[in-house]
Amino acid sequence: MSFRKVVRQSKFRHVFGQPVKNDQCYEDIRVSRVTWDSTFCAVNPKFLAVIVEASGGGAFLVLPLSKTGRIDKAYPTVCGHTGPVLDIDWCPHNDEVIASGSEDCTVMVWQIPENGLASPLTEPVVVLEGHTKRVGIVTWHPTARNVLLSAGCDNVVLVWNVGTAEELYRLDGLHPDLIYNVSWNHNGSLFCSACKDKSVRIIDPRRGTLVAERERAHEGARPMRAIFLADGKVFTTGFSRMSERQLALWDPENLEEPMALQELDSSNGALLPFYDPDTSVVYVCGKGDSSIRYFEITDEPPYIHFLNTFTSKEPQRGMGSMPKRGLEVSKCEIARFYKLHERKCEPIVMTVPRKSDLFQDDLYPDTAGPEAALEAEEWVSGRDANPILISLREAYVPSKQRDLKVSRRNVLSDSRPAVAPSSARLGASTSAVATHTTAPSGSLAGAGEAGKLEEVMQELRALRALVKEQGERIGRLEEQLGRVENGDA
Repeated sequence: MSFRKVVRQSKFRHVFGQPVKNDQCYEDIRVSRVTWDSTFCAVNPKFLAVIVEASGGGAFLVLPLSKTGRIDKAYPTVCGHTGPVLDIDWCPHNDEVIASGSEDCTVMVWQIPENGLASPLTEPVVVLEGHTKRVGIVTWHPTARNVLLSAGCDNVVLVWNVGTAEELYRLDGLHPDLIYNVSWNHNGSLFCSACKDKSVRIIDPRRGTLVAERERAHEGARPMRAIFLADGKVFTTGFSRMSERQLALWDPENLEEPMALQELDSSNGALLPFYDPDTSVVYVCGKGDSSIRYFEITDEPPYIHFLNTFTSKEPQRGMGSMPKRGLEVSKCEIARFYKLHERKCEPIVMTVPRKSDLFQDDLYPDTAGPEAALEAEEWVSGRDANPILISLREAYVPSKQRDLKVSRRNVLSDSRPAVAPSSARLGASTSAVATHTTAPSGSLAGAGEAGKLEEVMQELRALRALVKEQGERIGRLEEQLGRVENGDA
């Protein structure tokens, strides 16, 4: 095959995949058997979520990453849907919020307790109803807070403001057939889609217009996938007329011919692409395959450069990919996948072999952090912004949710005050103290008891000083903890 003949010098040429030891896998998970080409798995630096078999409705497991080993059959699930769950996606701006789409035609958004589930979660924070057929795709906006896209088997794409539970945009005339997948571009101004009519479309959701379209991007009748790359190019996977699996790279400015087109093999499984914008590496895995191929995308021909293949014995039912901020940079880990077997989930670590244990700047450029660049209202008004980048040099600490700013109209925070950041709890304590003490002080002043008023005011000032001191101490301890975890102290 042609892609194997290309020999090119690259720092990613010797990337190798390594499955973790058995005791670090998640055992005895009954992965969903529903016939839908979803990844069935979503992961972030705090939690692993897997769509599972459920009687009488739909459910998915949410496990803290540290909860490896055998998972008890009675372990609580997220189980509010009345039909099988088809797709799940973690919010990129809050590691405790996840969206799910289901055969019951609804999209639900859930807030997971900080330490995971202690009992079944049946009440979502918000239910989004607008589709008339099953919802097979949910994907969050990459830069705007609380903006969620859903696509259903009614061939309709909806864009929601989750913070207010309102439908922002309805795109119901652009896809004549089943939508296979949807992918936002780097700043979320456009999205591309792959459709059963064999067309790849680039769409502006705010205007509701078709920016570009390529008919018969792949000639075969089997499912395609299309994803945006960081530079605006579009990468697709599909099948030829002879049912051979293909990869292609397209320039949205000229969709007449692909920039590159490569044939892989003749397997049946749909190819699921996972893209790392920091390294320009695309990982491709097929449902039912037992391998993960990876390719580097460059600006010079032949554009798609084969790197290597990770092969294992067991076929995969689905796959999840860890965001860059959840990787172990001290071990030169550039990707981590969570491979679903029939009864377990097995993490697979992709590593660049390096002898030095120093931070590798070339492997870890600044990457997208958890802070949203825009509020939903700003995006709706026409503003665009690239993701806010963070450095991985200090290593990411997944428990830090305090950096997230939550809109007052955000139903996610209003309905779950218990999961507010520590600094917010401190602020609430201060205002509670103020309310409790100033109310009686007014009555004391009215009675002419000035001495008691001064005493109460002094106590209030002392409590405020104590709260401030404790807040600073918590900050210092968190900073010290970060240095210890990074090996700096």
